[in-house]
Amino acid sequence: MARFEIPSTPPTVNKTIRLPSDVVEEVEQAIQGKNCTFSAFVIAAVRTALEDIHEGEVPGENRHL
Repeated sequence: MARFEIPSTPPTVNKTIRLPSDVVEEVEQAIQGKNCTFSAFVIAAVRTALEDIHEGEVPGENRHL
C-alpha cells in the first residue's frame, strides 16, 4: 500500500489581469458542473501555452515571450 503524503501547496503570486468579457464567459461555461475553479483553468491554459512555446524553440535561439 502506498504511503500517504500531505501535498504541499506551491507558492503563488497574486496578479490582476483584465480579460475580455467573452473570454470570461467561455471559461465559466467550460468549467460549469466540473470540479475546476476559474484560476485552475487559467493556470492550466497558461502552462499549456508555455509548453507549446518551449517546444517550438530552436536551441541557441534567443526568443522573447
